[in-house]
Amino acid sequence: MKADIHPKYQETKIRCACGNLIETGSTKDNITVEICSACHPFFTGKQKLVDTAGRIERFRKKYQKYQKFQSTDKAS
Repeated sequence: MKADIHPKYQETKIRCACGNLIETGSTKDNITVEICSACHPFFTGKQKLVDTAGRIERFRKKYQKYQKFQSTDKAS
């Protein structure tokens, strides 16, 4: 390997928003993350509510239009 072209590999700490601290090695110093394996729903098994932003209501409106179109099409 060539000298002085690789980044410095050092011990670093990864801090999560939940307060979890993970010590590992990296080329970056003191990393902060929003979600980690200690608080992620996939790993914890706890379901978090996620806002669907009205997706169900939009689907129902679209489906109602489709049903109206089908009923008028059959009547003709």
